[in-house]
Amino acid sequence: MLNRNAEALFWIGRYMERAENHARLIDVHYHIQQEEDFREEGHKWSRLIDAIGARNEYLQQFESFSEQDVLSFITLDLGNSNSLFSCVHQARNNLRTLRQQLPSELWDIANSFNLWLGERSVADIMKSPHQFYQQIKERTATFLGAEQSVMLRGNEWRFIESGRFLERAENTVRILQSVTLSCRDKDDTSIYTQLQAVLKSVSGYQAFRRYFADAVSPDCILEFLITNAAFPRSIRFASHELEYHLSNIEIDFADGGEGYERVIRQAGKIRAELDYMEKEDMAEELVDQVLESLKSSCLKLGRTMETAFFRQEGIRI
Repeated sequence: MLNRNAEALFWIGRYMERAENHARLIDVHYHIQQEEDFREEGHKWSRLIDAIGARNEYLQQFESFSEQDVLSFITLDLGNSNSLFSCVHQARNNLRTLRQQLPSELWDIANSFNLWLGERSVADIMKSPHQFYQQIKERTATFLGAEQSVMLRGNEWRFIESGRFLERAENTVRILQSVTLSCRDKDDTSIYTQLQAVLKSVSGYQAFRRYFADAVSPDCILEFLITNAAFPRSIRFASHELEYHLSNIEIDFADGGEGYERVIRQAGKIRAELDYMEKEDMAEELVDQVLESLKSSCLKLGRTMETAFFRQEGIRI
């Protein structure tokens, strides 16, 4: 496989997962925007821009933070490289370059998704934000279902899955950071309410109650979303899947595999850190440090993968 094809596959996984996670992040925001500290219009919508790390880009286009401008920028603005539409559009463009190598179902779903989003306006979002973003999640789930059902379990599939789970781990960290940072110096009720919203946004509330029954507390919710090994959207679950797929990529070591071995070490380090993390490590005064460390590790792994797989002509995949 050519390095540029591997990179395209990796980013297909990342972009589709990022689109879904943006929809989930906006869903979190709508769940919690009625809280006391969200009553100021500009503050509550600037928080959403900060959560995706796009304040500078946003302020280049807009002077204030309104619901309509923020949702348009995050969702439909092709000029914003991390908007939901941009993610789907770039995934679709990467798929187009690989149409002869991938199942036609993937192209049909991504192309249809891209065309549908291209016809939407901010007025369509404002009619019913919950319904609009639910459709986003359903369309990304359709793409994932096709990928899981029809793709050969070779390097192509492994790269898509690696991109997807790296993106999922990083975005779950970002969602939790957006809540824990906003609740700093506030009472337990505030963070409890917002973490409950996070649980619901990742469709994890019922699963959480199976594990913890009536022991609903911020500490329990954080433990579940960070270190639970069975919940598909926990950071630990994503790290296990990421290491598994990376370890099963077939590399021609005769042409050099030092970069690949470094990727595996870094992925294993993230997984091991989460496997052996204890509840005390996620105490209220430590959780910000834990989340920042995990985010840094994910970013570092992404850069290492870029060097190992996508920028070196010496390694054959």
